[in-house]
Amino acid sequence: MTIQIEVFQNVHRFAIIDLFSGVGGFSLGAIRSGFDVIAAVDNDPRAAKAFMVNFPNCKQIQEDIEKITGVRLRELAAAGKQTIHGIIGGPPCQGFSRIGRRIPNDERNKLFDHFFRLVSEIQPWFYCVENVRGVLDERFGNFRKKAIKRLRGYRHLPPQILKASDFGAATNRERVIFVGYKPQHVGNLRVGDFKPRDSVQNVTVGMALRGLPRKINPIWQREHEGWRRLTKLQEGRFWDSIYGNIPPGIGAPDALKRLNMERQVSGCLGTNHTSEVIKRFEALKEGSVDGPSRAVKLVRKGFCPTLRSGTGPDHGSFQALRPIHPTEARVITPREAARLQGFPDWFQFDATKWHSHRQIGNSISPILAENIMRIIAKHLKTEGEDNG
Repeated sequence: MTIQIEVFQNVHRFAIIDLFSGVGGFSLGAIRSGFDVIAAVDNDPRAAKAFMVNFPNCKQIQEDIEKITGVRLRELAAAGKQTIHGIIGGPPCQGFSRIGRRIPNDERNKLFDHFFRLVSEIQPWFYCVENVRGVLDERFGNFRKKAIKRLRGYRHLPPQILKASDFGAATNRERVIFVGYKPQHVGNLRVGDFKPRDSVQNVTVGMALRGLPRKINPIWQREHEGWRRLTKLQEGRFWDSIYGNIPPGIGAPDALKRLNMERQVSGCLGTNHTSEVIKRFEALKEGSVDGPSRAVKLVRKGFCPTLRSGTGPDHGSFQALRPIHPTEARVITPREAARLQGFPDWFQFDATKWHSHRQIGNSISPILAENIMRIIAKHLKTEGEDNG
């Protein structure tokens, strides 16, 4: 297998900053769309570390966004007088999620407002922010209006609910997308532009897991034990994004080499289930829910439900519920979760299962992100272009 390094033909590389960057799903989608992510901000040290593994040439800023001003952010990003064309991000969604406590004054909800504060201070050509569907609920109406009202001179599209499976990912995870832009710099961007194409191929759970080892030894607990050989390579558009389409300067050299030369991927870590749990999982039909754990058994011909992230140390360190493999009596591995979410096989996560699943569950699907950012990129005007 030869990994495909993508060379961008467009000389107009637009500079953007990724706020709440996490492990980098939004950044990956943006870079694959031709953008230059000059800086990424996140205060989670493990997410920041994983981000730098995958984006070694990007400025990673481990700071509290609540305490950063626009001026300071430009300094930390070493932007100088450079134009910041866009700001993207996915503020923490737990306070808005319909499976959480959904308290309007949850401290984490304020970070959504801080995203718009920084947009108002930096004045990029456009912004794109994503969150869970619950952010649209009536109880958060005034909160949303207050955040968006910070901005002057922007045209705001109505919030859109986009499903990753409609754009070629194996998960039906929904995200609400807020997009705004300055008309003098961005062409007439409309809601209809983000409609999924009829030509998109549905990628099911069974398809997405092809080639990954099905038999996972529960004793594979340490990072080096999670490196396993792919059983078979696939061909097609989805697989191009899984194996290749690597922008220059992106990816960990060791992971790229091991995938290319040895067909090895990381994250095939085991889980030590009791014999009782194994029997329950074996008896389950695809699509059924295990009573005691409430874990769902994935359907090979269907889509994966939203992968949950669990909580960080500041909220109890609870590991998220993981779905059950469709044919094996075990929960899915981090690499399987990454495949279902649309991350490439060369993309690296934390060494531990808990943090890997948190990073994957907290991220937008890179496939959805790439589709969103390609649409925005097509409407951007070049520097100095006559805007009429």
